[in-house]
Amino acid sequence: MGDHTAPVVGILSIGDMGLGIGRLLISQGYRVVTFAEDRSDRTRKRAQSNGIELLPSIRVLAELSDCLLSIVPPRDALATAQRVVNEIPSSTDTRKRPLYYVDLNAISPGVANQVQALCETNPNITLIDGGIIGGVPYENPSSPMGWYCPSVIVSGPTRLPYTNIAGKLNMDHMGERIGAASGLKMCFASTTKGLFAIAIQSYVTAGKIGVLPQLRDYMRRHNPDTLKVADKGVTGMPPKAYRWVNEMQQIGAMMEEEGGFDRGLFDGVAEVYRIVAEDTVLGLEQPGERSRGTTVEDVVEVIKSGMSGGCKE
Repeated sequence: MGDHTAPVVGILSIGDMGLGIGRLLISQGYRVVTFAEDRSDRTRKRAQSNGIELLPSIRVLAELSDCLLSIVPPRDALATAQRVVNEIPSSTDTRKRPLYYVDLNAISPGVANQVQALCETNPNITLIDGGIIGGVPYENPSSPMGWYCPSVIVSGPTRLPYTNIAGKLNMDHMGERIGAASGLKMCFASTTKGLFAIAIQSYVTAGKIGVLPQLRDYMRRHNPDTLKVADKGVTGMPPKAYRWVNEMQQIGAMMEEEGGFDRGLFDGVAEVYRIVAEDTVLGLEQPGERSRGTTVEDVVEVIKSGMSGGCKE
């Protein structure tokens, strides 16, 4: 297991956010490891080229890591936790300190409690509930640390003992309840990704009836701040739409279970992102390798084509 004076950080998985957090931590002197044998060759090469060590199994990853950050698509959060629990021996003499499993996935408080129930079956794992608010870390010379970092919100009865890592990742402890951080992340996402879905429907519908330019003109005149936020969200969402389908479903479940509202509103939002991800060529877009949907007008045209049965090529 890693030296506690310089804890080893494991990350599952190395998507855009995981890669960004890995790069940030490496720049601050930390050893970052991952398991990516089940990921694409492109993902493995990106990880290696940025200094992230590839390990042969999740068991080795768990053995080497002092804390493990789970950053996977929401639909995979529970299965990922189960894989980690299965791979760590439950004997209490196998580790001096537990593996701190920091679940940073966009999941509902209900799913966070399911993850907690899994982790409680293994005394060598301590769960920290969490979420990420903000974009992927990037180098920023004007920042005190030299990097922009999103807000990492966490909750639960245990705090990450590696205070330097917590500081580098802008960790903010929300309270003692498992699910509090996940719930805050969900509420925040409902106001951003929910708005983007409304904008998608509005823009596409306006395009179908031939008034998209006029709609945008009147938004520019009367609601320019909303136009700016909506445009950025609509053109930025294509590579992430597939992840947001289940996230919106989980928001709906949370709104029902915790807030007493009907989940149907966010099931509808999830359907918007499902259309983008599965019925249009926008679902093929990759971060950093964009070819379609970089303008509002192109997003509208592509979705119109997909909804009318156009080819996804």
